[in-house]
Amino acid sequence: MICDFCFRHCDIREGQTGWCRSRVNEGGRIRDTDYSGLAALADDPVEKKPLYHFLPFSRTLSVAMEGCSFDCDFCQNHEIAKDHHGNLRSFEPGFIAETAERNGFPSISFTYTEPLVWQDYMIDTARHAKKRGIRSVMVSNGAFSEEALERILPVIDAYNIDLKGDEAFYRNICHGSLEPVLNGIERIIRHGSHLEVTTLIIEGIHDEDMIRKLGKMLYEGGVSVWHLTRFYPMRRMADRMPTSQGYLKIMAEAAESSEIPHIYSDDDRVICPECGESVSRRGFSGICPSCGERVYGIWS
Repeated sequence: MICDFCFRHCDIREGQTGWCRSRVNEGGRIRDTDYSGLAALADDPVEKKPLYHFLPFSRTLSVAMEGCSFDCDFCQNHEIAKDHHGNLRSFEPGFIAETAERNGFPSISFTYTEPLVWQDYMIDTARHAKKRGIRSVMVSNGAFSEEALERILPVIDAYNIDLKGDEAFYRNICHGSLEPVLNGIERIIRHGSHLEVTTLIIEGIHDEDMIRKLGKMLYEGGVSVWHLTRFYPMRRMADRMPTSQGYLKIMAEAAESSEIPHIYSDDDRVICPECGESVSRRGFSGICPSCGERVYGIWS
């Protein structure tokens, strides 16, 4: 029995789980080990995803189940992504959508762990949300399978995809692969969905050359928004120093050579790619007040 939820396409035998430990072959059918069992449910600013060009300064209802298709040495949420403690509380998809509507959330974010490994719950919830006029956000490592993209693209409105490093970084530190991530990013852009990309900068591992190469790939793929964020010691990298603000600035300067129009590290003001005008995102309509250029994003 082949699971087609992510790039691994695990062959799962009866009674066994896949690589992510979130999918099990039971009675000749692959299912979630705990459908609707949530590890987290929270009220977040949408900027935390991070999304800067999608409904800025709005709140989003964040939802997470356990599990991940990677095994990153620096995982910030490894307690729920990898450790599988159980003792989860069950919330049906319809209840999540109803809760979002009742509390005035314009979006639901599937986040913290890897939604790909619990995508059936995500898709069911997103469908309920769409009926109520609520948008859905997927924060993902981006290592989709082709089959998963066919299911997910019609129901998810906005994505933040992690581009973690080069192929060696993926193999040695994330225990994953770069190629499916790049393929996923390109497919999302072709579909016309809103997309922002994030790279967590680890001082001493990411360097200017790597960032320039990543930026070139993203630009050629059509990416408009790229976030560079700081690493903080965690999990197998708990002994490393956090990334300094100075080092992040150097990496941001290297990223600017990519010509991606919107790059964020410490300043969240929108820069018009046409005239260079700097505008606060709060109350921004998506149209540059100086030159009338339309700026990429979903602003209201």
